[in-house]
Amino acid sequence: MCTLTGSMYRFFAALVLMLATLIITALMFAGSAVAMVPVSELQQRETIEQAFPQATTLGDKLPLAEGKMPAWTIYNGDQVLGYAFTTNDVVNIPAYSGKPINTLVVMDAAGTLRATRILEHHEPILLVGIPEQKLFDFAAQYDGLQVTDQVRVGAGNNDDVVNVDVISGATVTVMVVNEAVMRSARKVAQLLGIAGMSEQSKTPPATIRTGLFEKADWTTLTGDGSIRRLQLVESDIDKAFEGTKAVRSQRKRDQHPQRTFIDMYYAPLNIPTVGRNLLGDDQYNWLMGELQPGDQAIAVMGGGQYSFKGNGYVRGGIFDRTQLQQSGKAISFHDSDYYRLDDVYIDGFPGFKEMAIFIVRDQYAFDLGTPWQVELLVRRQVGALDSVFTSFYGDYLTPERFIERPAPVVEPEPEPLWVSIWKERAFQIGVLSVALGLLFIVIFIQDILVRYPRFLHAFRRGYLVFTVFFIGWYTLGQLSVVNVFTFVHALKGDFQWELFLLDPVLFILWGFVAMTMLLWGRGIFCGWLCPFGALQELINELARRLKIRQFELPFAVHERLWAVKYVILLALFAVSLESLAEAEKYAEVEPFKTAFLLKFQREWGYVVYALVLLLISVFTRKVYCRYLCPLGAALAIPARLRLFDWLKRRKECGQPCKVCANECEIQAIHPDGHINGNECHQCLDCQMTYYRDDKCPPLVVKKRKKAKQDALNSIPVVEIQS
Repeated sequence: MCTLTGSMYRFFAALVLMLATLIITALMFAGSAVAMVPVSELQQRETIEQAFPQATTLGDKLPLAEGKMPAWTIYNGDQVLGYAFTTNDVVNIPAYSGKPINTLVVMDAAGTLRATRILEHHEPILLVGIPEQKLFDFAAQYDGLQVTDQVRVGAGNNDDVVNVDVISGATVTVMVVNEAVMRSARKVAQLLGIAGMSEQSKTPPATIRTGLFEKADWTTLTGDGSIRRLQLVESDIDKAFEGTKAVRSQRKRDQHPQRTFIDMYYAPLNIPTVGRNLLGDDQYNWLMGELQPGDQAIAVMGGGQYSFKGNGYVRGGIFDRTQLQQSGKAISFHDSDYYRLDDVYIDGFPGFKEMAIFIVRDQYAFDLGTPWQVELLVRRQVGALDSVFTSFYGDYLTPERFIERPAPVVEPEPEPLWVSIWKERAFQIGVLSVALGLLFIVIFIQDILVRYPRFLHAFRRGYLVFTVFFIGWYTLGQLSVVNVFTFVHALKGDFQWELFLLDPVLFILWGFVAMTMLLWGRGIFCGWLCPFGALQELINELARRLKIRQFELPFAVHERLWAVKYVILLALFAVSLESLAEAEKYAEVEPFKTAFLLKFQREWGYVVYALVLLLISVFTRKVYCRYLCPLGAALAIPARLRLFDWLKRRKECGQPCKVCANECEIQAIHPDGHINGNECHQCLDCQMTYYRDDKCPPLVVKKRKKAKQDALNSIPVVEIQS
């Protein structure tokens, strides 16, 4: 190596000037990035309308149940088409930034996702780096998926799993989006009973005791609730229409207030005691043969002024006066769900002018073990085209002796997202854990290994290659000062371990760095585990092998430039106190995202900046690490509390011996011979020299003296005889 004088100094000054220019350029790029503007409610409504062009009404955003999950309910007339909700209203899953990614989810009444739209995010990788459009395109992949689908981010060959594409460099971000979209959709579906789902636990439907039959008459079955009744008189109807346009005059209301409006009976025919007693054995067996598995037959019989079938019913249409309600589901009947009921054989049957059998199809998952209602819709005309509607309900609860209730199946809570991520990245976790364990052993027994410099040099080079390719480019495990700011701000606010567990590689690396920093200082990370630092060192090693001339600053200048990285750290920290998102943009002074997370696939300013830093490494080792790295500065501050200092020195170090100081790759050894622990990268070169009696001057002198003494001792002594 040589110090900078004359033309050499001017050459290095030019490089520093270029570097400063590129830093300013990179920061200008960073400053130009702006956070995503949140999507307004008007824009959300437009997305909902595009998903349901046939919708006629979109009500206000209201809770789907008491105090639960605010959402829009989408109607076509009186028919519910679907629901729209935002993921932040249902689940709270923090992403890489520490804040959730709010997404609009539009789902139809059958559980199909019609639209997904990112509403707001604070992800730094998307604010400066990956185009936001990639996240929007990722969210669009969910259109058409079912709420019951098992969706996995990334490729796979499991036929039972739906795979969606990943965004390279933003894996955690898209996994959070996937978890938020699917988990919130399932919670809403469970709350509403969509796609056969139920909230928290799912009780299998009750089964009918088909072998149980009791001979009974009409009085017995109506008395024990097997056959239920809905009876309305004229005054009941008038009262229901009070306050509406359909209210009748007082004179008309007083004419026949107690006249029967409708007297309606209803009962489930699949229960043998009910069905066989009403229909007789032959008609009952015929009906059961007509039903498909899961279908339920309901008998409805009525008299009075009002028809439950309706005069407007025509073949191919729908019965618009009678339907069933169960667990928030409305069950309507078409002509194909209707059978005439002409003969009833039960003793004591009073007779009715109108009777029907309605079939509840299997698709409704109708459960006789759950309370249900008959809904009777009554309409009054108030003009040529306008009508006013009101509904009346008759309850039904199946007598317990007719059914068997299986034990409820409790659906376990879905495992946390971080657990899924750790399972998926088991290979990366395993390899990294073994590598860190090996490094710990090497540092722990360094006093033994430094006596074998050839082995230790080869091991170190191999480990640096592993750090660059496996930790850096494969697992994207490059630590950043942004992680430090995120941790500090998490301590100030609502701290959640789950946020840091989302990336297992970073979590394990930070855990290892924290432990080794407490024991030996920051050098273990900076010298062995930082991918960008390792890349610089390998480039410099290659340059030295190619005999490229190396340059070093005078120690006085070098020592003062150490302060630059602390100034950068303090500036970034000050910005983070005002806005963490803003600090994340200016943290682009770190080239880590460009070099490893995005693999140089981004705007030219960032790429040139990173490449120039690597180019300087050809001539001077680890310039960025020494003078600019805010992460190194952040680690050096708590590292002053390290418990051990195992780097050995001799009294001759510095005066007169300067071998280690001249060879130190980052000039962490002062002219007086002591090692600056804040700057040392634990490469162990000085420790290897410490034990070499052919290189360390005090040992060389000692070896020569010993050899001279051994030579003197080997001279034979000749005795002179007198």
